[in-house]
Amino acid sequence: MSRVQGKVAFISGAARGQGRSHAVRLAEEGADIIAMDFCTDLAAVNYPMARPEDLEETARLVEKAGQRAVVIEADVRERAQVISALDTGLAELGKLDIVVANAGIAAMTGEPALQAWCDTIDTNLGGVINVVQAALPHLSEGASIIATGSTAALMDISKTDSPGQDLGGVAYPLAKRMLSQYVHTLALHVAPRSIRANVVHPTNCNTDMLQSEPMYKAFRPDLEHPAREDAEPLFAFMQAMPIPYVEPADISNMVLFLASDESRYVTGMQMRVDGGGYLKWYDYHV
Repeated sequence: MSRVQGKVAFISGAARGQGRSHAVRLAEEGADIIAMDFCTDLAAVNYPMARPEDLEETARLVEKAGQRAVVIEADVRERAQVISALDTGLAELGKLDIVVANAGIAAMTGEPALQAWCDTIDTNLGGVINVVQAALPHLSEGASIIATGSTAALMDISKTDSPGQDLGGVAYPLAKRMLSQYVHTLALHVAPRSIRANVVHPTNCNTDMLQSEPMYKAFRPDLEHPAREDAEPLFAFMQAMPIPYVEPADISNMVLFLASDESRYVTGMQMRVDGGGYLKWYDYHV
């Protein structure tokens, strides 16, 4: 239980879902955690955001695993807030080895539509860039940068017969695709410093984002107010394996691998944890 022993990880979107899972999994393997989240609702996102008590629960679980936790509320859309949050963590924990740029939102059917577009791009793309850029001056040889993408970024779903409709839904795969290109290029240019950068692409993941009415509506647009039992049978469409979704722990295991020295020569990768979802869209190619 020491695959990241003595390392310090900075994780955005750490209050619940995948971010909390990553924090706890890394702590179980010996890392101290700087956990950051916004903990404030957004008007254009039609499901509740995490709360301060969720972030405190993440800290409790990290400490239960025997590691130190520093928790800060900050908005990834604001670079100055991210820098301040990281500085707070560094003042207590002293260094930085692992960056997990995980914070993200899904503003499908969000209104006002232009705000849904802006919040999604600013969080899912700009937020990743802000977290990474804030961290870069503090990283040295052996450091690992991990960004949360999405299988949606790898699928050709950007075309629409209704331009201007559901701008939040359109912005989601666009932001994930662009962050993937950003990390790809970043990986090339930090490689001479022996710093690694990779993207993890989950398929449907069993979090509050997936288990929400806007997401149910995306899978069941024929219903005015679809519930979980209406949408869940269609979740399996996304994967080649007969599953509706993966669990946060499945993503965390990949994050742990990429954070550890086991992947010391793995960089610039688009690591899919998608139950074979990508295979349903593309033939083999090099």
